[in-house]
Amino acid sequence: MRIGVFIVAAQFPGQEPGRVLANAVELIVAAEEAGFDDAWIAEHHFMSYGVCPSATTLAAAAIGRTTRIGLGTAVSVLSTRHPVALAEQAAMLHHLSGGRFTLGVGRGGPWVDLEVFGTGVERYERGFGESLDLLLAALSQGRVAADGEFFRFREVAMVPEARLRPVVACTSQATVELAAARGLPMLLGMHIGDAEKAAMVTGYGGTAKGHVAAGVAYVADSTAEAVRELKRSMPRWLAPGLAGYVPVDGRRRASRDVSAYVDLLTSIHPVGSARHCAETLRRTSEVTGIEHFIVMVEGLGEHRRTLENIRRFGAEVLPLLTG
Repeated sequence: MRIGVFIVAAQFPGQEPGRVLANAVELIVAAEEAGFDDAWIAEHHFMSYGVCPSATTLAAAAIGRTTRIGLGTAVSVLSTRHPVALAEQAAMLHHLSGGRFTLGVGRGGPWVDLEVFGTGVERYERGFGESLDLLLAALSQGRVAADGEFFRFREVAMVPEARLRPVVACTSQATVELAAARGLPMLLGMHIGDAEKAAMVTGYGGTAKGHVAAGVAYVADSTAEAVRELKRSMPRWLAPGLAGYVPVDGRRRASRDVSAYVDLLTSIHPVGSARHCAETLRRTSEVTGIEHFIVMVEGLGEHRRTLENIRRFGAEVLPLLTG
């Protein structure tokens, strides 16, 4: 089993975004020291849910502070990026890290980002496949050209060149089928449980090799204590954070019951005693076939306690999963 951390750069009330970003790098350094296999970085724009607008930039900073741990993006939003420019950045990170970098990409949502960055709703709704194919071409060939609906340009050389296969965030069957058709692993979000993950693996074609599943993790002396702590702290972040998702075109956005969401997260993910956390991950792996997990460790909202959570997970949970 492969276990990584999922860094959201969550801004709790009263925290300064620049400090949150600096702390995020420290969390990745601590994860390497604690024995985690990799660290995956989220990208968000214009919201306190996550204050990292460039997962590749934060990954570059973390690469310079680490020597062993893998780095990945979870995810770089392809609907607001030029796929060739993103491929260039991924190639740089691949070479600068000595091969430790994995690019994760996703469609994103119908948010105001599409308006701000000028890519528009049409590319979000119809252009993800074209963007993904152009990204794949740029990461698998020495030269790339485009003649599609959203991208048209003459052939150019990829400098630096790197051969990478990205991971694709999947939240719908259409995206699952798109990833499967291209042979790309899925990244499954922390908002769904084991049954839903298993169904998506089945929809992919039944193979779970290479897929990654995100979750929440917190280790305490008892499961009751861990759940109680997160139920007290996480709504302070989630309530204003989730409100930051602003639709670009006035479409209605279903509101989420924050308390119910925290109840869900603490019930389906490794939140509890060390043994409970290990058993939860093993159960998810048995049900889904997935063997690579990345866990969001920032739910307490205090940097010192988040560092403690990382170190305790590394010292108490990881040995139970590898022993």
